Amino acid sequence: MSTYIIEGGHKLHGEICPQGAKNEALQVISAVLLTSEPVVIHNVPNILDVTNLINLLKAMNVKVERLDYSTYRFQADDLDEEYISSADFVARCAGLRGSVLVVGPLLARLGQAYFAKPGGDKIGRRRVDTHITGLSRLGAMIAYNEERQAYYLVTVGGLKGCYMLLDEASVTGTANIIMAAALAEGTTTIYNAACEPYVQQLCRMLSSMGVSIEGLGSNLLRITGVERLSGAEHTILPDMIEVGSFIGMAALTQSPLTIKNVSYDNLGIIPDAFRRLGINLERRGDDIHVPEQEVYEIETNLDGSIPTIADAPWPGLTPDLLSVMLVTATQCKGSVLIHQKMFESRLFFVDRLIDMGAQIMLCDPHRAVVIGLDHKQPLRANKMHSPDIRAGIAMLIAAMSAKGVSVIDNVDQIDRGYEAIDTRLGAIGACISRRD
Repeated sequence: MSTYIIEGGHKLHGEICPQGAKNEALQVISAVLLTSEPVVIHNVPNILDVTNLINLLKAMNVKVERLDYSTYRFQADDLDEEYISSADFVARCAGLRGSVLVVGPLLARLGQAYFAKPGGDKIGRRRVDTHITGLSRLGAMIAYNEERQAYYLVTVGGLKGCYMLLDEASVTGTANIIMAAALAEGTTTIYNAACEPYVQQLCRMLSSMGVSIEGLGSNLLRITGVERLSGAEHTILPDMIEVGSFIGMAALTQSPLTIKNVSYDNLGIIPDAFRRLGINLERRGDDIHVPEQEVYEIETNLDGSIPTIADAPWPGLTPDLLSVMLVTATQCKGSVLIHQKMFESRLFFVDRLIDMGAQIMLCDPHRAVVIGLDHKQPLRANKMHSPDIRAGIAMLIAAMSAKGVSVIDNVDQIDRGYEAIDTRLGAIGACISRRD
């Protein structure tokens, strides 16, 4: 287990460039299993979750060649079907949340797949019902294997396109079903589909491989399956969660910072959500400049009441940024209600922020009221433990603004989603050291 030691109170300066999007990378890398031809993917983030998924593909006998720091060539022309049915494969999948995304491609390509209960963040129950139900609608028969402690999915005569209405707009569930439908016979219609930029990017890649997909960017998708997919070349978008994290860092440390090449048009409501906290973002082409400010004043509602910032399916605010927005609000002027609707344990990390002097009232597992300190009373240093990726980065942001030296344990969780964050932040003025 690794640890960060952070000396707070240092201002950031200069420019920083976001990594490739983690959630998109997990989807498009899994999609290489759909074809026996080479697939080249650019802007792959060098983070733990992506590395573990690539290592899983290697164990499945996918040929992987690293062409440069962030570009890989994949070719799944000789999959090891015996390994994919092994206990080791299921065990690996159980330790990696992103492994759920290989199920749809394997089921479509090989006619069978194990679906292990996935690992990942400790943020509450994460349903896989949407995946299982959607794949069964395409014709998969499902049984639970006690020995493997995993679901076993198999098809007889291949997958068949159909109409389905998803019970929730699950991003990974939608992606899994799209990938399975790419090799299904006929047309698959998915209503209440997730429409995040990650899903749109997956659809663009599959379209370049020969699949017809209608409804891109909407919650109604039609996928016309094909018998065989070709190779492709694809570039991953910048990570919108990292962009939002850098905005929060700049505001909490009252630093001028320019975030380069953010793909602004794919950020959706994120810039405006931070503007509601009083952060005067400036768009400069495809960059965002966060100027230094004396005061960040939270916008009240038109009737003067306390505003609510809540997550919602795209194009609403992504839940992955609520932890960052919550910690940013602790030093703004005013009050705000943070409503995290999706996960029932994601806000429990606020106890550590309260220990640092933040004024936060945890109403219930989903809601917290933040009373901003307006930078008049700095947070105090603290010793913390990262329970998940997003709480971990929120703790890191808090420590960067705190008075004194903070310690964060279990930062391997942060490594799962943020590439060499200590080194990259150190280059723009942060004082962070790592102890392994």
